[in-house]
Amino acid sequence: MDDAAVRQVRIFNRTVAERIGALTDTFLGRARPMGESRTLWEIGPDGIEVRTLRARLGLDSGYFSRVLRSLEAHGLVTVAPSRNDARVRFIRLTRAGRAERAELDRRADDVAWSFLEPLDQGRRTALVDAVAKVEALLRASMVTIAVEDPTTRDARWCIGQYFAELDRRFESGFDPSQSIPADADELVMPRGALLIARLRAEPVGCGAIKFHHRAPAELKRMWVAPEMRGSGLGRRLLRELERHAEAGGARAVRLETNRALQEAISLYRQSGYREVPAFNDEPYAHHWFEKRLSGPLTKRPSTGIRPGRRTTRPSPTSPPTPP
Repeated sequence: MDDAAVRQVRIFNRTVAERIGALTDTFLGRARPMGESRTLWEIGPDGIEVRTLRARLGLDSGYFSRVLRSLEAHGLVTVAPSRNDARVRFIRLTRAGRAERAELDRRADDVAWSFLEPLDQGRRTALVDAVAKVEALLRASMVTIAVEDPTTRDARWCIGQYFAELDRRFESGFDPSQSIPADADELVMPRGALLIARLRAEPVGCGAIKFHHRAPAELKRMWVAPEMRGSGLGRRLLRELERHAEAGGARAVRLETNRALQEAISLYRQSGYREVPAFNDEPYAHHWFEKRLSGPLTKRPSTGIRPGRRTTRPSPTSPPTPP
């Protein structure tokens, strides 16, 4: 652990908490703590599912229930079964809740302006730029990556986004039926794995790996949502896939990609991949890469992936989109 870095982040946290008024039970001068005010703001004018809001805020279920009960008791929200699915609870703002949310918006603007008003124009610009950079870095640090069943709704959505982007970017479009496949049963242990990246419980990226006994493992389905590109998520996904490959006993990984994906090609080269002769007949590929995995594991994946059986047909990765 970098003690100096941790100390500096803690100093920053204390300063921000003090500056935004998070240390009292009357956040923004209202008669409720910050947790309740933030929840009220996140509900928004259209309402939201209870489970979605709790996941977005990352709150403990017990604490979140107390927050909702308090907001209900003050007549600011209603919690009732969803109109589309009675099994799902839905939160909506009351008229008083909408008025309170508008007041919170006004007061939050005043607090933000209080940061800027004492500064000259040059320092204001510097602060805004610094805040934007810090927010982007903090958002990147909130992304989680975990193994997921490839048949879940989020997994299918990510793969669908991946296919759609390839279709937009390839010169001749992209037809999954013409590409070497990576079917769902090939992306579960012990034959492989699918990793999903999430920000505030929403999927923002994916990547997969396939095992072939003692042959090199194959990286597939690398995709990062456009709003997360430039955050380092593509590099993180690549490192996680390599760690899973090592944990599965692979000594090398392979992938192939299309010449239209220059950002991805750059990422692979910067990450230690070397270009090799074509090792499959993928019709959309122009470049084939390989990387040896000879170093020790620095962080063993928790999924316990084991080497898979050799398949009858190699199935290297389809071209990833640029991180």
